[in-house]
Amino acid sequence: MRLNESTRTQLDIIAQLNDRTVTDEVRLAIEAWIDKTKADPAIQRRAKDVRDEIEREAAGKRDAIAAIFDATPAPKTPRTPPKPQGT
Repeated sequence: MRLNESTRTQLDIIAQLNDRTVTDEVRLAIEAWIDKTKADPAIQRRAKDVRDEIEREAAGKRDAIAAIFDATPAPKTPRTPPKPQGT
């Protein structure tokens, strides 16, 4: 990950002060950000909307597959020629 020099220097110092590696500090920061994001009501609403859309798309695809493969074809009736009229 690319960081500007000032941010990288601050991260190095924070890692040193916490007796951790820069990698550990980054991992902890990302985990904290993920936890915070998951708790955000706006993100939760958006996730529900996305889940609902996925379910609608999946239902449409299931219905299409059922229409193709699960439907029992109607029995074919033999065609009989039309009866002549007036006889």
